[in-house]
Amino acid sequence: MASKVVDLRSDTVTKPSEAMRAAMAAADVDDDVVGVDPTAHRFQSEMAALMGKEAALFVPSGTMGNLISVLVHCDVRGSEAILGDNSHIHVYENGGIATIGGVHPKTVPNNPDGTMDVDRIVAAIRHPDLHYPTTRLICLENTHGNCGGKCLSVEYIDKVGEIAKAHGLKLHIDGARIFNASVALGVPVDRLVKAADSVSVCLSKGLGAPVGSVIVGSKDFIDKARILRKTLGGGMRQVGVLCAAAHVAVRDTLGKLADDHRKAKALAEGLKKIKHITVDPASVETNMVFFDIIDPRISPDNLCQVLEQHNVLAMPASSTSIRFVIHYQISDSDVQYALTCVEKAFEELLKGGINLDQLTNGATKSSYGH
Repeated sequence: MASKVVDLRSDTVTKPSEAMRAAMAAADVDDDVVGVDPTAHRFQSEMAALMGKEAALFVPSGTMGNLISVLVHCDVRGSEAILGDNSHIHVYENGGIATIGGVHPKTVPNNPDGTMDVDRIVAAIRHPDLHYPTTRLICLENTHGNCGGKCLSVEYIDKVGEIAKAHGLKLHIDGARIFNASVALGVPVDRLVKAADSVSVCLSKGLGAPVGSVIVGSKDFIDKARILRKTLGGGMRQVGVLCAAAHVAVRDTLGKLADDHRKAKALAEGLKKIKHITVDPASVETNMVFFDIIDPRISPDNLCQVLEQHNVLAMPASSTSIRFVIHYQISDSDVQYALTCVEKAFEELLKGGINLDQLTNGATKSSYGH
């Protein structure tokens, strides 16, 4: 058994680097609720410039970032947002846009590549009518988590942006892993989101910061977002401590994302050689690998349990599949060790006689990874 745990549950599980911890300890801070934390102010300005937008706002989580963004754009009750039926906002964010914001979700099927058909988006836009909510927003997700970390192209985003403008709508991008998309596509991130009116960027996923997201947009958008952040309880005091770590994450981890993608591809190629699994390495575009278990005797839950006994942590993605996620704390040797353990786990499960205790790594049969 390895002395080190190889944690492939998500890129949210990373621990702060020593550089992040040092930056947190040394951060120059003040009260950000009244807008005077110098480290937060500097980091937000840097992120706005990096994303090609006028302003930015640090928020505790991506879920709050998406919620605030939708509520700013849909500031009249009875508004409707068009979004993918398999999107993070629709599936994993507790229905917040509806329960808190009174925003009606109009879902359009996500294709396997994370896109929504353009003609279906157009068809989903409501014409003024007494019986219907008012369409105000289109939401995209890049990379698309439930579709295997697929990247939306700049051409596609531009096209959706044109549709939004033509119909007087706003475009929000859930860019939880937008830097992964930028690196994989070879497109500067500001160009990739040029058509968007707002973008949420997770700092604690691919970039590996311990906490937080930022939302970016126009100055007017961010002014309204700041008020909503306070309303939702997301205003924090000496938040520069967190922004300092996030700054280091952006500075140090962006250059490592391409290597994460390479390791994910290598992991998929290795999994393809293992019996009882189907996986398409060509579908791996960023840092996520999804594979299906084709032996009906073995469930994803049981395989994750046995992997955990070998210090490899993973989470089921569905009743038949598992997702592995690479991050900057996963080495090439970790990838090879994980592949060896997957083979061993299948052998042990097929032999029988294993005591499968309750999962302890956060996976359950009804709550899949995000």
